[in-house]
Amino acid sequence: MSAQVPTQLSSALTCPNCGHCKTDVMPTGSCTYLYECGGCGELLKPLPGDCRVFCSYGTVPCPPVQNAKGSCCG
Repeated sequence: MSAQVPTQLSSALTCPNCGHCKTDVMPTGSCTYLYECGGCGELLKPLPGDCRVFCSYGTVPCPPVQNAKGSCCG
């Protein structure tokens, strides 16, 4: 039996517009569809096929994707 890897809740988001990077905690009870960049103010949205901005611009995908549950906001 294999041990389950704990879900990571921190992810570093990098703005595709200005390159500003900030580590943030992903909420587990809701979807973060919009995220305002702290550098340039750009309002980030997920890329087509992604459910959250963390899946598109973060170093770690959202918790449901990490746990192989597919899209989290279907």
